[in-house]
Parts: sequence; C-alpha cells; structure tokens
Amino acid sequence: MSAEPSLSTPSSAPRIGVWLIGARGSVATTAVAGCAAVAAGLHPPTGMVTETAPFASCGLPSLSSLVFGGHDTVDCPLPKRAEHLAAGGVLPHGLPSAVHAELVAADQEIRPGGPLPGDTDGGPERTQDQWIDVFAADIRDFVRRQGLAGAVVVNVASTEPAPTDGTLPPSSLYAAAALRAGCPYVNFTPSTGLHHPALAPLADSSGLPYAGRDGKTGQTLLRSVLGPMFLQRALAVRAWSGTNLLGGGDGAALADPAAAAAKNAGKERVLADTLGAAPEGEVHIDDVPALGDWKTAWDHIAFDGFLGARMVLQTTWQGCDSALAAPLVLDLARLVARAREKGLSGPLGELGFYFKDPVGDGPSSLAEQYAELVGFAERLRDGADAPGTQR
Repeated sequence: MSAEPSLSTPSSAPRIGVWLIGARGSVATTAVAGCAAVAAGLHPPTGMVTETAPFASCGLPSLSSLVFGGHDTVDCPLPKRAEHLAAGGVLPHGLPSAVHAELVAADQEIRPGGPLPGDTDGGPERTQDQWIDVFAADIRDFVRRQGLAGAVVVNVASTEPAPTDGTLPPSSLYAAAALRAGCPYVNFTPSTGLHHPALAPLADSSGLPYAGRDGKTGQTLLRSVLGPMFLQRALAVRAWSGTNLLGGGDGAALADPAAAAAKNAGKERVLADTLGAAPEGEVHIDDVPALGDWKTAWDHIAFDGFLGARMVLQTTWQGCDSALAAPLVLDLARLVARAREKGLSGPLGELGFYFKDPVGDGPSSLAEQYAELVGFAERLRDGADAPGTQR
C-alpha cells in the first residue's frame, strides 16, 4: 500500500523522545507500531491531523525522528502485545512483523512503573518524592542515552479513581516526574495528573508547556459537534443519556465506579459547555470483556422543536479506541515538542480540540476548537511571533 506524501519535517531533524506512561497498553502499542508503519510508507497517516495541509511547514518533528520509551507496571513485551492487537483486528495483519525492530527498540526503553494499587507507600518502601525522583531519572537517562534533543511525556495509562485525600495518585507522580526531568507533559487520560492542587506551583514555575486532559476520541467527539448544533438552531435539549459497552483494559478499569466517575466528568462538561447547561441524563459504562479493544456507544437525545413538538435523536458509535487515540497521541507529542522548541509554556488551551476536559481557556465546540488549533499551527511556524506563555 502506498502512503500519501508525508508533511513531516525532514528525517535529518533532531530526534525527539516520546515517553509513554502505560507504554505496553493498547494505545501506546498502536501508536508505536503506527508511527513506524507511516514513517516507512507502509500505511497512510489516516487520523493524523498534523499530517494535513494546515500543518505543513510548522516545524513539527518528523515521525521518523520520534523515539519511544516509557513506564509500565506490566511486563508483556510490545511485539507480543502487537500480535494480540493484530489478532483482534486492531492492527493490520502482518504489521507486527513488518515493524518488529521498532517495537523491540521501544520495548527496551520501557522501565518499571508504580506504585501499584494496594502497595504500602509504593511496594518498595519509597516516599512519593522518591518515586518522582526515580521516574524523572528514568526519563533523563532515556534522553541522554539516546542523544535526544528533548522528550515529551504522554500519559496513556488506564483511568484511575480521583484521589480522596491529599496523596498524589500515580498519574500525578508521573506528571511531577516529567516536569522535574524538564519535559512537557500531556495527559491523554481522565486521571488527575497535573490537576492535583499540590502540583499547581510546580506546573506554574516549570516554564514548560502542558496539555490535557482525557482524549476526545468517540462519543464525546460527536457530542462536541451535536451540542452546538442544537444550540445554534435554538432547539431545546430536554435530556441526553448515553451508554458505553467496552472491554479490554479500559473496560476493566472503568468497572470501578470511582474510575468511571472520573471518566464521565469530561463527557458531562462538554454538554454543559456547549449547551449552556447540563441536561438531564447520565452516561453508563459497562465492562464487556468479549468486546476486547472495541466499543459501542449509544446516545439518546430528547429535544423540543417549534411549538413544543417533541423529538428524539439517537446515535450509535462503534469503533476501536486504540486506533482512534493513537494518531492523536502522535499529533500531540509533535505539537507539544514544537511548542517547547518555540519557548511556549503553561497550559496549551489551543489543543482543546483533542480533549474532553482541556486545560486553559478555550471554546467547547469542535469547529471553534479546530480553528484555534489551526491558528496555533500558524504560530509554530519559523518566523511567527510566539508569546512566552500560553493562557
């Protein structure tokens, strides 16, 4: 299969690290395999917004310049994980063999994560600050050993429950480690990450750009389009309910009500922001292990038309979250790496296009978010004026 011409920068550009939290999960494995496949011309960059015309000549790192590593608490090697994904139809048949060398290289750069649930202060007797030091040292060693110009840390791990006390959850330990290592941070999950109040001073003083949270890949992507439609057509939404059926690691993680609540918060925010108020209705998440990495999402929207005519819109979304998320992870790594190179710092609200619950200020409508993203791309070009801090 021939690929479309890449809009990436030349392969001679400095190499950039992408340090993945949850590096042996489905999303991370799909991102690593997909990056190698597109860079080699085996597949076109379908789903990668940064490979479309508005992002040409923005100085983004090329796909071939990206070097992967990360943290994980599981030990299934990436080549084996890729084989499982191919067997489930997530990756094309034969792709794990075609990019085996790249998967092995990335797997060799994965370090043990933690702390695990139920561990007393992290299993090995470490304080939270010691965990942060260990993680930051792993990232710095990766950059130094590989001779990289820098690295971006991206959290693609399973959703964790929101913390109920002042303790930093694992996602926040990794986020703090990213900043301590001098790396920009992207939270592609609903987990706390940099949102913990204890990390606000560190984020503010780091001088680094960061983005998040919770990648917008399916049901909420559709909501961010439909919500503004109802508002702009002056149609009154009475109720908006949804159901998600999913398996795999996400299904198992979201079977925990506390983790599901963290996930649903972003979905609800999109409706409240685009409609002006949150309508009645809830989102239910059901773990169906037989679905593997595939999911089905239903929405039932009750709304009123002219003279009170009652109507209903129902939508069904069936897809693979890993295949939807992986190109966005690659987009974000490239955009944030370039933002760092341009000297930007603070929350990158212009990347709200990618998230359910974005940091910083910005619109909630997908069309308006895309316009902001394209404007951001213009500011990343060489010669463009770029303020030192994003607000």
